[in-house]
Amino acid sequence: MRVSGAKALVEALKDEKVEVIFGIPGGSTIPFYDALYECAEKGELRHILARHEQCAAHMADGYARAKGIPGVCTATSGPGATNLVTGIAVAHMDSSPVVAITGQVPRSMIGRDAFQEADIVGIATPITKYAFQISKASEIPDTMKAAFMLANTNRKGPVLVDIPKDVFYEEVDYMEAERVRIGGYVIKSGDPHPYSIKRAVGLVLESERPLIIAGGGVIASNASAELARLAEIIPAPVATTLMGKGSIPEVHPLSLGMIGMHGKGEANMAAEEADLLIAVGMRFNDRTVGRMEKFGENAKIIHIDIDPAEIGKNLGVDVPIVADARKALAALADRLIEVGIRKKENEWSRRIAELKEKYREFYNSEESRGSLSPKRVMKTLRSAIPERSIVTTGVGQNQMWAALHFQVLQPRTFITSGGLGAMGFGFPASLGVKVACPDRPVFNIDGDGSFLMTEQDLATAVVENIPTVTIVMDNRVLGMVRQWQCMFCEKRYSETDLGKVPDFVKLAEAYGAEGIRVEDYGGLESAIRRSVDAEVPVVIDVPVSPDEKVLPMVPPGKTLREVVWFG
Repeated sequence: MRVSGAKALVEALKDEKVEVIFGIPGGSTIPFYDALYECAEKGELRHILARHEQCAAHMADGYARAKGIPGVCTATSGPGATNLVTGIAVAHMDSSPVVAITGQVPRSMIGRDAFQEADIVGIATPITKYAFQISKASEIPDTMKAAFMLANTNRKGPVLVDIPKDVFYEEVDYMEAERVRIGGYVIKSGDPHPYSIKRAVGLVLESERPLIIAGGGVIASNASAELARLAEIIPAPVATTLMGKGSIPEVHPLSLGMIGMHGKGEANMAAEEADLLIAVGMRFNDRTVGRMEKFGENAKIIHIDIDPAEIGKNLGVDVPIVADARKALAALADRLIEVGIRKKENEWSRRIAELKEKYREFYNSEESRGSLSPKRVMKTLRSAIPERSIVTTGVGQNQMWAALHFQVLQPRTFITSGGLGAMGFGFPASLGVKVACPDRPVFNIDGDGSFLMTEQDLATAVVENIPTVTIVMDNRVLGMVRQWQCMFCEKRYSETDLGKVPDFVKLAEAYGAEGIRVEDYGGLESAIRRSVDAEVPVVIDVPVSPDEKVLPMVPPGKTLREVVWFG
């Protein structure tokens, strides 16, 4: 059929089974939005109008992580496109499949400093799997097919498609694209090499103190069942990275919780004492391993990752396994069963139990600082919401309190900005999650500083009827920066005081949402339970002392043993 470039783009999105797009229109994308008009009328494609393009990107990211398929966002040229950049970078760092569509000035004006021109392809290239510049309408079907294929295969990630305005008007004979090929890009089977599995089995058999570290790759490949099975066969305790939180139920007897700068004591000490580390779908980043050259120096390391570029990038390994996490874990478990391994309780399992018991009292203690304890807030939330609820977080102390004290019981129910650590992520991501999973309660744990970066999209939540619940840990400071100023700058608090405004209850009400301020744990639990089935967005304001810290903490540049427990 003969259609405009704009209509061809819409048809390509429909061919990819896209149901929702998050974005803001502008001068360069008006033809695209005009083509969307009929789809909206027919209910074929839902467009959600964000109030800031960064939020649109985070919404698409949250949608993608919750549903396991690409999320789509769009913006106009110039500032619209550059406003997407933070959201695209978050998706890139966390390997989330997002397709971003940007408008561009007309072809004849490119390179002439035209109004609202920006080289978004050049800007986005380092933070995407690929950035396309479309030069004629006939390229649209194949390019969009390629964009979705790239975003959602091998190591997943964001892809950008930039389209000049006049291309939207150009006519083309539209046919659905068939399978496309990109030179040098091969969709991998994800199968592990048998020799690598054989070598890994050898290390497992030789080890006395094995530890599995599960990263976000376990969740991305839906490998939670295989992870638990392998852990039980060896048996080996399982620590997780921040991105891997939820890859094993945190009530599982072999779960140790999060490892790293704000990791749990038993997880960090287990990593220090292990003689074998089986790292799955993780990057050995600085926040996870502490002082890099000292991490795992007494252990053999097996590293499983779908991306060969990650193998040896930060840490040397003994057995690399380039494979899909689910397939590699299954193959390793199968081979161990074949050789007959099933170790019973041993000295290592007794040591792990001892470590858990050693730190139990710390995690159960509550130091009163005259307001609500973040630990207990997280535990109250866990006990008051259904297991299938999905939680997003902002970035800062709120994020680490959640990582430490909110137990995650299912994969894809804890969504956070791990790699980039973008403040403002949690709230718009929660909207994308709720659109993806409308039947599940969605809670966003945020800090006041983080929430204030993207709170304007409460308007989107209200107008588009997306009832998520945001819990604002309200300490009136940029908490994590203040904590570091306290611990490492002799309490020279520089520009971290946010002041007394705004009133979060009135702020929520101004947008048409519900605002609740709680003063005690009973009020908090009541507010949470009431919000589970709320029909409007809710903001729960939780007062927290600015002197509350996230502890334990491994100071930057220190080993995982050099933990600060009190401060």
